[in-house]
Amino acid sequence: MTDIRANPEPPRRYRFGAFEADAETGELRRAGVRIKLNAQPFQVLLMLLARPGQLLTREEISRELWPDGTFVDSEHGVNSAVNRIREALGDSAGSPRFIETMARRGYRFVAPVARISPELVSAEQISIDEKPSAAEPEPPPSQPRLEAAIPRAPETKLSSRILASPQDLPKASYRVVQTLFILFQLMYLAFYVGALANLAEIEDLFSPLPHASLALTILTVTAAIMIPVRAFVLCAVLFHAPGVRKKFLTIWPFLLSLDVLWSLSPFLLLHHINFGLALSCTTLLVYSPFAQRSLILMGAGESGK
Repeated sequence: MTDIRANPEPPRRYRFGAFEADAETGELRRAGVRIKLNAQPFQVLLMLLARPGQLLTREEISRELWPDGTFVDSEHGVNSAVNRIREALGDSAGSPRFIETMARRGYRFVAPVARISPELVSAEQISIDEKPSAAEPEPPPSQPRLEAAIPRAPETKLSSRILASPQDLPKASYRVVQTLFILFQLMYLAFYVGALANLAEIEDLFSPLPHASLALTILTVTAAIMIPVRAFVLCAVLFHAPGVRKKFLTIWPFLLSLDVLWSLSPFLLLHHINFGLALSCTTLLVYSPFAQRSLILMGAGESGK
């Protein structure tokens, strides 16, 4: 197998669809706008682009990414790297436009790929430099020097500063991530079922409160709604449903609101525990929806194939 890092050929540059990958700068762009992609997924992308239409086995990818063989879970690591590429390209395993999964074997790049020679890139840049700026046409996607003229999405949103991105999260064993996510779902199912099974005790606990009947109704309705929702999430992750990450992130704002509400559930046990312990458990549960989101981004629900 050709070693990308030791390849004596001129720096490679590939164009496929609206995308362009530059091996020299390690950048992936779409219509001139840079797309964030970490080093290992980008390295896998280059391997696929170098052999369009051909099978690239997981063993070849593992040997390239971890040549010393020290990575203990290379199968999940390869799968995670390919998923990061698909996210960057807007691709999916179910209906691939770029990367096709070959069951139990590896991956294949199925879109047409054009390799851009350094001479062509230089000629394009010289042609642009020689034209007056007043008559300068719209640039092709291969001109990163004009990137500043392309509007970017604002990066000052509160969510982008608080919520973790896949690049911000540590690498962890697939089994650990999967197990923790499943335990979170089982924990919430236990909350809902336990609350519905002890409505009489909870009604007695709520009785001194104003609007006690409304609080009891909210508890009952949300528990009844969330039982099938949690069962859906649990089954989707257990059976590696296609697009489970995207589906979970879509419903996550809804889960966030109800999970924060149900973080008060330890107070339903005040007949059995003291106020301080209930408050401590509540503060921990407030973080739970954010932990679930992070676990999904770290690979929970992904297929190990």
